Amino acid sequence: MPLDPDPALFRAVVTTIVPEAAALDDAGWREFDGVVEALLGARPESLKRQLRFFLRGIQWLPVIRYGRRFTSLSSESRARVLAHLQNDPIQKIRIGFWGLRTIVLAGYYGRPAAARAIGYAASPRGWEALR
Repeated sequence: MPLDPDPALFRAVVTTIVPEAAALDDAGWREFDGVVEALLGARPESLKRQLRFFLRGIQWLPVIRYGRRFTSLSSESRARVLAHLQNDPIQKIRIGFWGLRTIVLAGYYGRPAAARAIGYAASPRGWEALR
């Protein structure tokens, strides 16, 4: 678990941002975690701490409105919680959400299987590879 000691929370966030991630098997989740760990590996510990804190906020924020934690909500309610964070009037919250979203998308689409599934075939030769 790259960001939080609670894998259920991180997976709930991931599958809300990328619903297709719910179909990942154990190997797919390991690939996902590997991409995220590689992405965060060189980042300062202070940033990782902020991300963990933000995830814990996501877990407990819905208690105010729904009376339940994020991991106990339906997928529709989870999506509403994340949409609120995405558009929150407080800039730091929006930045936190977009940073987390970027990490999730990189983790999902950075897996070789996902790249193949969407037809991504990057080459060190760049545009020359198309010729």
